[in-house]
Amino acid sequence: MTPRSKNGKPTMRDVAARAGVSSMTVSRVLRDDPRISESTRRDVLGAVAALGYRINENARALRLGQGTRLVALMVTNLANPFYSRLALGVESELERQGLFTVVANTADSETKERALTTDFVGRRVEGLIVVPAGEDHTHLRAEHTAGTPAVLVARPPVGHGADCVLVDDFGGGRALAGRLLDEGHRRIAFLGNAEAVYTTAERLRGFLAAHDEAGLRHDPALVRHGGTDPAEALGAAAELLATGPTAVVTANNRNTLAVLRAAKASGARVAVAGFDDVDTADLLDAPLTVAAYDAQEVGRRAARMLLERLDTQASPPAPRTSVVPVEIRTYEGAARG
Repeated sequence: MTPRSKNGKPTMRDVAARAGVSSMTVSRVLRDDPRISESTRRDVLGAVAALGYRINENARALRLGQGTRLVALMVTNLANPFYSRLALGVESELERQGLFTVVANTADSETKERALTTDFVGRRVEGLIVVPAGEDHTHLRAEHTAGTPAVLVARPPVGHGADCVLVDDFGGGRALAGRLLDEGHRRIAFLGNAEAVYTTAERLRGFLAAHDEAGLRHDPALVRHGGTDPAEALGAAAELLATGPTAVVTANNRNTLAVLRAAKASGARVAVAGFDDVDTADLLDAPLTVAAYDAQEVGRRAARMLLERLDTQASPPAPRTSVVPVEIRTYEGAARG
């Protein structure tokens, strides 16, 4: 029989004994050390699950008003206005319950996100709200976070079940392309972030669906992925306009501005429809259509989901997904307005 501590709670030594490894190996597995083999990882995590071990039992039993009263919000790019509004939404809900928000920037690095997760868990934050940087989210599993609950934003969980808040990316992409098709455009381009980014992939999928529904084949040469750097986006926009589209759908406001700048520099006349509202849209020289959504509402929903996890007295509910709708808005522009 595997030994237990005096208080009956499993220890790291208990896990090590059951898995047939050292306590140091158990520690490395729980820190998600990439040097650990998959077979060893499976053995240790199996022992963790069988024994019900947690790095810190207090973290598993956190309730509102106890513990550190801190919630960690991890985002991929603090320079993006979406994340500042997201943070305001998160903060507005948490502060009502006496909780404080700590914001960290992962710079779209999965390695940094994993390190920050480990650090925040070690500091015993009450919960995590994460905009994932990568496609593998297993480091956010309960066995890796000492039972600290995590809510994902903007991208659904991969590798485990978790609450998440999404924007209607597919519906917005379809609506933007549909609006341009209704206006008579047939050569419509698409500019987004890297193809592997969930939001871009879904918005492109909606864009293509609108063409399918209209019975039109879309030219793959009219799709570009501009990256997260403004200079890269501008270069991709210039390349795209050189192919001669009559309209462009963009996956975010950074790409929208890149297309507008490239069009002004080249003298191209092109209709633009993009995701994210633009604060100065009514001052632009050209009309603009946007798929707008409430970024603060995204944050509020994520915070409410986390609060429900923290305040659950019975068994926790199954993972949930909440989708924030988009609204199509058209600005006529200063020149025409």
